[in-house]
Amino acid sequence: MATPSSYRPAPGSIPTKPGVYRFRDAKGRVIYVGKAKSLRPRLSSYFQDIGNLHPRTATMVTTGASVEWTVVDTEVEALQLEYSWIKEFDPRFNVKYRDDKSYPWLAVTVGEEFPRVMVGRGAKRKGTRYFGPYSHAWAIRETVDLLLRVFPMRSCSTGVFKRSSQIGRPCLLGYIDKCSAPCVGNVTPEQHREIVDDFCDFMAGNTAAFTRRIEKEMYAASEALDFEKAARLRDDLGALTKALEKQAVVLGDGTDADVIALAEDPLEVAVQIFYVRGGRIRGQRGWVADRTDEGGTPELVQDFLLQLYGGEDDSIPREVLVPALPPDAGVLEELLSERRGSRVSIRVPQRGDKRDLQQTVATNAAQALALHKTKRASDLTTRNRALEEIQQALSLDEVPLRIECYDVSNLQGTEVVASMVVFEDGLARKSEYRRFVIRGVDGQNDVASMNEVITRRFKRLLDEQARSVEVQPAPRAVSGRSSASQAQPDDAQRPLLVDPETGRPRKFAYAPSLVVVDGGPPQVAAAEQALADLGVNDVPVCGLAKRLEEVWLPGEEDPVIMARTSEGLYLLQRIRDEAHRFAITHHRGRRSKSMVESMLDDVPGLGEVRRKTLLKHFGSLKKLREAELEEIALVPGIGPRTATAIKDAVAKADATRKTSARTPAVNTATGEIIEED
Repeated sequence: MATPSSYRPAPGSIPTKPGVYRFRDAKGRVIYVGKAKSLRPRLSSYFQDIGNLHPRTATMVTTGASVEWTVVDTEVEALQLEYSWIKEFDPRFNVKYRDDKSYPWLAVTVGEEFPRVMVGRGAKRKGTRYFGPYSHAWAIRETVDLLLRVFPMRSCSTGVFKRSSQIGRPCLLGYIDKCSAPCVGNVTPEQHREIVDDFCDFMAGNTAAFTRRIEKEMYAASEALDFEKAARLRDDLGALTKALEKQAVVLGDGTDADVIALAEDPLEVAVQIFYVRGGRIRGQRGWVADRTDEGGTPELVQDFLLQLYGGEDDSIPREVLVPALPPDAGVLEELLSERRGSRVSIRVPQRGDKRDLQQTVATNAAQALALHKTKRASDLTTRNRALEEIQQALSLDEVPLRIECYDVSNLQGTEVVASMVVFEDGLARKSEYRRFVIRGVDGQNDVASMNEVITRRFKRLLDEQARSVEVQPAPRAVSGRSSASQAQPDDAQRPLLVDPETGRPRKFAYAPSLVVVDGGPPQVAAAEQALADLGVNDVPVCGLAKRLEEVWLPGEEDPVIMARTSEGLYLLQRIRDEAHRFAITHHRGRRSKSMVESMLDDVPGLGEVRRKTLLKHFGSLKKLREAELEEIALVPGIGPRTATAIKDAVAKADATRKTSARTPAVNTATGEIIEED
């Protein structure tokens, strides 16, 4: 592994102009490509103290052995060159949004004398007009089959077309009126071209004109008593309607846009894109890619747009809707407009149908990421590998089959709560989850709170084990054998994991194989000290810091850096996120109840018993706000007069909350803002 200082460029040798740079490893392979408005500050940022770099960036610069750059005149040229190099070298540390699947297109060979409609894949060709892409080839074939009775253009291969021309007899499609049979001269090239143009206009979204024209012709044929023609046109109209039903109308007629959304976590990002052409969803694509740098959503959007549109000029729409504007939005718009040949707009939808559609795309992205995680977690082989990687990384004596994770949540030192989640064999064991209300800590002190929750949990473990030993029955001799020969000497001291009175598992009788705390060295030290004070010395402890995904061990100055692609790191991250979610849910519930109690303190005639009854009946502040006056009056002990006072108190509290500047609630362990329910 190289030291970045060994290949750092000499001071002053890096230019300050726009350009593109490449990092190479010891074997000369390009491992990362990037661009910069000014090369000097960007490249200098890579050669600072390794401890200040993001772990993924640190891995990249330590893997590299040299860096080189190319100066260009404009940022647009830098974007173009960056894309070309990424496509040429396929660097391992650049995010790759491309999957290995070739999506099908509906292609019309407009460059031929008798154009043909077909399903196309792979690279695009000149002289061919494309629609899509679609998710499945069968979806294209179904649509084409419906439209051929209205637009009977050629769909046969070159061989079939030539053979029919030679024998003077059309193929089956010509006999069933799904082809105008230009191969045998039933229509002229000009007439066939008109059919093709109508088909392309319909697929481009100009559908209203065709339906109106067919309706007009159908009524005219009916008035002329040509019922056979009217029936045929009626069936054609039905085919058009059915084809349109396969493509949901989402935006105004003629809208040409790509709608993009991302779902992210620290290790992966899921991308979804809906292709809207002519106001209709023509296709959908999605990827789940590994994150290889520390960039946020704007940087991810920029990388995605560059890779998506870098080499497909005719697929660039007039409008690109994104979840966040990329850092170089103006430069990207200029580049895409230049490639498309007309104006391209990149923007974030704020309201209306486009905003609603992007939320739908974002939901699909989140579901795709969740499904990807579920498949990954449900695979037995993957889970076993994850547990083994954790054992090796933390130097554990055995595989951690039971992992417990703890997180602390509070609002500026009030309503301090903690969560305990349990994963067994790599899967969540929700029946074993526990919640804690921290009472022995004053103010905002995550370290003391962590010490308290670990102390309480393991004190209960020791108590349960002591009780189990006390009620453990003495071993009995069976079939003439002595008890000593039947059981091991320490069996009498083995704790019972099931309560002999109720037959249910004891809540805290199972000792974990590994304790994980959400945080860094201070939280890990607090947990280790709590275990030491109780005399528990056989349970390993580690911490997972959220910002850099570092694994901390007690007493170690440096963290354990697990590989980005490590299944063990993925499992630890999933356990930590679940503990965080569980703690936040508990905190929100208690905060809602405390707010109800505080706003009802001054209601006359409402004592402690009635407040508890009211809370138990409605369960949350949100439901109490939404309740009608009559519903509140029906609560036992609450009459119409008290109900009116309660409703007035809630309205007054809401008005105060809206007019006053409120400091956001923050989870102090993670820095995450907690939104009120």
